[in-house]
Amino acid sequence: MPELPEVETVCRGLRPVLEGAEITRLLTRREGLRRPFPPDLAQRLVGRRVAGVSRRGKYILIEMDGGNASVLIVHLGMSGRVKVDLPGCAHREPGRHDHLIIQTREGTQIMLNDARRFGLVALADAASLADHPLLGHLGPEPFSDGLDAAYLLGACQKRATSMKMLLMDQQVIAGLGNIYVSESLYRAGISPRLKAARLSRKRAGALIEALRAVLEEAILAGGSSLRDHAGINGELGTFQHGFKVYGRADEACLSDDCGQSIKRIIQAGRATFYCPGCQR
Repeated sequence: MPELPEVETVCRGLRPVLEGAEITRLLTRREGLRRPFPPDLAQRLVGRRVAGVSRRGKYILIEMDGGNASVLIVHLGMSGRVKVDLPGCAHREPGRHDHLIIQTREGTQIMLNDARRFGLVALADAASLADHPLLGHLGPEPFSDGLDAAYLLGACQKRATSMKMLLMDQQVIAGLGNIYVSESLYRAGISPRLKAARLSRKRAGALIEALRAVLEEAILAGGSSLRDHAGINGELGTFQHGFKVYGRADEACLSDDCGQSIKRIIQAGRATFYCPGCQR
């Protein structure tokens, strides 16, 4: 499933081609994805200009300008991709899994492709966006001032769950998933099995630094392309080539003075990769 770096990569690709553009056509080619498309989608968006493209957690937010501004919320699910045909280029004919098509007056065509149809598209009013049911429960962004050692310790307090599962909880920190949690815990030297309530202030600070460093590096690499993820121009992310633990079960730890092998365990039905020598 696309995590924060993959979604941020898509947002950064969309900004130059969408911000300031006027939507002239919107076509849905099925009733919906994991939930129905909003019935008034075209009515509320066609003829409006895009004021901005942003991200909240794993959601893409496309805000329209003008009074009573609407925000298009897009979640890529497990296999969603955004494909863009630029002005002056031949527009591709929609394929079997191209379910939503947006065209702009400037000549850009954007298609939402989702083979498994686990994504979703929703509409919200800009004025109440923060309270939308999809967004209102989300915790702070990893790069925000709201995430500091005091906050993380408070979230861990009296929690019997493991650090891995706590970080996967979108109500604690928005946007994290299996890949980047595993990589960040390794970089911070923290076992994914550590009980959240046992996290110290010093280690909380180190973990936040590790999270931010891993996410920044992944964004610069265009995310991780393991199966479906690609940028809007079709380019694959490359961060997977630098994984330290994820997907490396039984391979040697990359730390020079370790000598142990990466282990794979299952936590709450999800695979976790870690080094028992480096992570305590």
